[in-house]
Amino acid sequence: MSRKVREWSKEYISDCENLPLSKHGGDWTKSQIDDEDLREELLTHLQSLGKYVSASAIITYLERPEVMRRYKLSMSISLATAERWMKSCGFRWTVARGGQYVDGHERSDVVSYRNNVFLPAWYQLDPKMRKWTQVDGQLVEENEGLGGIGRRTVVWFHDESTFYAHDRRKKRWVHIDEKAVPQPKGEGTSLMVADFISADYGWLRSPDGKESARVLFRAGKGRDGYFSNDKILQHAEKAMDILQKHYQDEDHVFVFDNATTHLKRADNALSAHNMPKSCRVWGVETPVRDASGKPVYGSNGKVMFQKVHMSNGSFNGATHEFYWPEGHKNAGKFKGMVTILEERGFDTKNLKAQCNRTFECPPGSTACCCRRILYNQPDFSNVESLLETTCKARGFSVLFLPKFHCELNFIEQCWGYAKRLYRCYPPFSKDVDLEQNVIRSLDSVPLESMWK
Repeated sequence: MSRKVREWSKEYISDCENLPLSKHGGDWTKSQIDDEDLREELLTHLQSLGKYVSASAIITYLERPEVMRRYKLSMSISLATAERWMKSCGFRWTVARGGQYVDGHERSDVVSYRNNVFLPAWYQLDPKMRKWTQVDGQLVEENEGLGGIGRRTVVWFHDESTFYAHDRRKKRWVHIDEKAVPQPKGEGTSLMVADFISADYGWLRSPDGKESARVLFRAGKGRDGYFSNDKILQHAEKAMDILQKHYQDEDHVFVFDNATTHLKRADNALSAHNMPKSCRVWGVETPVRDASGKPVYGSNGKVMFQKVHMSNGSFNGATHEFYWPEGHKNAGKFKGMVTILEERGFDTKNLKAQCNRTFECPPGSTACCCRRILYNQPDFSNVESLLETTCKARGFSVLFLPKFHCELNFIEQCWGYAKRLYRCYPPFSKDVDLEQNVIRSLDSVPLESMWK
């Protein structure tokens, strides 16, 4: 070392600008990836490859002659270096975060319903709804009191969610000496919850908490069956009973998603589907029901069906009879699509019943076939669901969310909050524990979080 110091001293005396260069810091320790141009170029290249990129893609890219010349590289890099460079470019080896499902979110019919039906209805409700804002770190109600606007409107969101017995936390602090423990296979027993919720009051229940609209349902064959439209209607009736008894000073609106069980129409509801083109004996198949409205089962264990007349339509404010009246030579028979359209002033000459066997009409067509014309008639397109009819009869409004728009239903965040708590409870094996844990987790969702 002393010899090296003397050598440096002599060199410095002869040339004071000739200082020794340390190889343990500065430019000697900088990585090539610190070059912003190179890092940006690699990032652009990796993003062009799609979601499933790998560190080897960097190696392959750097082996290109033009890239090596541009950045004065004599050789490519190792796989370990490429993996470090991936991190420098902002990538991490992890599970990608999932978001809301968006299949069909911007489909033309979905956009049309969202813009022309749902949003106008929501904006009409908005002025009478409660809102909250943050003041000095606390949430307070905006414009408390309506100032002559009228009654408050409370929007109740409905949904169902399923909890599983074996649904536990996946990540936790694990000691290095902890050994693998046998665990149950599958998701375990399930319990479905159906409920209504609003930001005003939280879960739908009476003020004293003794009455609740919550339904616990053990879905599946051999259990409680399935949450059919009949069960939905019973649930709505239960909710309306509580609201009319305890919250009659406010107007209430139910918001449901666009599930087929929610949109089911009456068995004999107006529909151009399967209508014959000409006059004949025709009706729609409906289940045979007893005095209480429950389906009647035959000796084979299956629901019995019967043929009934379809409901009549309406045209120019009057009832439009679809079956020939008594005294007519075809009394009791269905008139047929041609006659129905002619009675409404349409020219049916050369019109087919429908465009093809799969009813695929040319895009944008509204008068290409008999069935398409009827589909676009107001009385056919505006048939109420059983849910709407049931609620309207008791003075409640119903609004359906656009399809594929679960992000508009804030009950989804409440399910997530409850399930996060539920997964932290100790493992259990009894159904009664499943039910108790589900109820406890749901009741632990704070009202303040709903206001947000």
